Amino acid sequence: MTAAPADVTVRAACEADLAAIHAIECDSFGDPWALEGFRDLLDHPRAKMEVAVGADGELLGYAVAWYVADESEIANIAVAAHARRRGVGALLLDRILRAAAAFGAKMVFLEVRESNEEARKLYEARGFEVAGKRTKYYRRPDEDALIMRRKL
Repeated sequence: MTAAPADVTVRAACEADLAAIHAIECDSFGDPWALEGFRDLLDHPRAKMEVAVGADGELLGYAVAWYVADESEIANIAVAAHARRRGVGALLLDRILRAAAAFGAKMVFLEVRESNEEARKLYEARGFEVAGKRTKYYRRPDEDALIMRRKL
């Protein structure tokens, strides 16, 4: 995994980011979240949505996590196609993991498509391990999800 470009920053998402977040979502996933779903997260007290932004202000990716009791779930990480394999996803993941620790989470969970080797390598490099499987969790195309977890 290459280091993230020095000119990429991560910050909390805001209303002005939603169209770009949703465009990346639609380009990245066969069964994308609705725009309203992202809008609802902006002020949710137990959710965090972070964005990676290039020096020119272009939104390059985003991450969403939930926090409940002493656990966190990474709900979504996506990077614009032209910015992939440059460390942007790792930068977002690291930021979400720090936020989970600050929230008091002791365990972080996520689901990943079984075939998504790039994402699995990233998660494993950050200490995640496979904890189970959800059969036909994903649609378009149908595919099993691996449940991964990491202790903080």
